[in-house]
Amino acid sequence: MTEVAFHFNAPDKLAYVCRLARKALRHRTQLVVLGSPPLLKALSPRLWSVSPTDFLAHAGEGDGADIMAFSPIVLLERLDGAPHHDMLVNLGGEVPEGFERFARVVEVVSATDEEDRHLARQRWKHYAAQGISIKRHDLVLKE
Repeated sequence: MTEVAFHFNAPDKLAYVCRLARKALRHRTQLVVLGSPPLLKALSPRLWSVSPTDFLAHAGEGDGADIMAFSPIVLLERLDGAPHHDMLVNLGGEVPEGFERFARVVEVVSATDEEDRHLARQRWKHYAAQGISIKRHDLVLKE
């Protein structure tokens, strides 16, 4: 069964995804980041410039199936054709159709956006109704 975790109180969701992606790659975990086109467009340059000496190679829908299959991080608007199924990072407002194909799903929730928090509660209820046990990570408590 898919493991679902909610990471609450992210002060900057995109910066947090960069940190999460770097950690996942250190553990040889491939990931798919799901989000809206504007969000993915904002995330891409941040992944390329995580630090002055570090970048996280990634691909998107326009890069073609071969490049996406080779890339450890894939940015998608929909899960159709996702080349990896290790970890899904959901930045969208809804439960992604097909999430159950992934070993792990991480839901990143904003610290300040009330709409994002409301939608996260709805996703939590959806997963719980399916009998999925959910892990909760409060990012404020980790700082």
